[in-house]
Amino acid sequence: MDLSSEKIERILSKYKFHDVAVEELQKMYRIYPGMKPFTGTYTFSDGTQKDLLKLIGNLPVQYEGRSYNFPIQLWLMDSFPITPPICLLRPTPNMVIREGKHVDARGRIHLPGLHTWDYPKSSVVSLLNEMSAKFEEDPPLSTKTTGENKDPNELLAFVSNLQINDGGIVHHDKPTNKVSVIGGGDLGMASVMSILSKCEVDKLVFIDVAESSTKGGSTDLEIFSLPKVDVSRDISASAGSRVVVVTANAWSSEQSYASVVQTNVDLYRGIIPNLARLSPNAVMLIASQPVDIMTHVAWRQSGLPPTRVIGAGCNLDSERLSHILDINLNTHKPAWVIGELSDNKVAVMSNTGLSSQQPEIAAGSSSKPLLDRAFEMMKNRGQRSWSVGLSIADITNSVLTDKMKTHSVSTLAQGWGGIGAEVFLSLPCIMGSNGSTRLAGVSLGQEEDSKLRGSVASLFDLMSQLRI
Repeated sequence: MDLSSEKIERILSKYKFHDVAVEELQKMYRIYPGMKPFTGTYTFSDGTQKDLLKLIGNLPVQYEGRSYNFPIQLWLMDSFPITPPICLLRPTPNMVIREGKHVDARGRIHLPGLHTWDYPKSSVVSLLNEMSAKFEEDPPLSTKTTGENKDPNELLAFVSNLQINDGGIVHHDKPTNKVSVIGGGDLGMASVMSILSKCEVDKLVFIDVAESSTKGGSTDLEIFSLPKVDVSRDISASAGSRVVVVTANAWSSEQSYASVVQTNVDLYRGIIPNLARLSPNAVMLIASQPVDIMTHVAWRQSGLPPTRVIGAGCNLDSERLSHILDINLNTHKPAWVIGELSDNKVAVMSNTGLSSQQPEIAAGSSSKPLLDRAFEMMKNRGQRSWSVGLSIADITNSVLTDKMKTHSVSTLAQGWGGIGAEVFLSLPCIMGSNGSTRLAGVSLGQEEDSKLRGSVASLFDLMSQLRI
């Protein structure tokens, strides 16, 4: 495979695992020489763009004794091959997509190998082999029919409303305000009731996951039949959500903390990829514990861009802090609690007032005495399920209404304030319908910076012990 062109070399140089990615591509080319590398700009569903490498070619498939070539396109994320490609069909004008078990109506390909991707056990070669086998069982494309032979079951009407471009396939249906809450228990119930009170939703789906240790409440919701609320035990009921809230936990009796967290990771492996497949344009809001780790895990398992996988994180503390500063200390400036949801969290204040649409984090330590005093006043304020549920509803409302409000949510912190490790921490992010946009990082005081670096080290260490 020729990867020596200037454009390809320039894009590949930005890949986090450059040498491993090149080796993986060379292995693939020996088996599938028809898959050619190109550069392109991938447009995520939130409108953000990134220059990436893509593989374009025809996948040979045998069906009923005949050989067919199905045009496909594989976008390689800049963390490839640690993360799987985004796989799409590339139907020609005379082809129609046949929506099925492994292909959605937008042409995105969903395979078990993508959901359970685990490099180096997983590879592009094994993925293409699996794709070919699945397409032999259920071909994803057919030839358009016309005139008297037109098949009324064909998806011609649907395909006429699709637009295909390098960023994938965009469907032009008007979105509905559908929200799904995954996981029962106190927090799941609190989230449902808070979202109903705070947000204008067309439908709210409450899914009680059987494997979760936080169960219960769904039966009562069924009994009392709340307006706009559907109760289900099937993940597929979440399809088409704009926001997916995950509150499920699966705590075990393991001895080590890493082993306990691993049970939650294993639970997520069974639900997160399916949630992302069913609602590929949703913002995924994680509230499972430990929230920074589980948000990181959800991002890895979902394949969604980091702007659309966030954790509830320190948003509740931030709202309380701003309230105390405004009401009790008369500052009239927003403030946020950032970092890990632990004793290492720190507070920062905005340079601008509460009404500002473009807040900035204040540099230096001039606001430290005020923040320390406000922190002291927060100590006796409990953090119960209802409070977290209200915080989740507030974030959800910002997404549904495109409010562009700044929340402190758990997000990919790599690159913020000189953080080099791939970890998730709560940082001030502007939240809207397309997900999150981080505020620019600033220089923190020595004490605050030390706490943040301590959290980065401990979170990175714990992530390295988990089997994602």
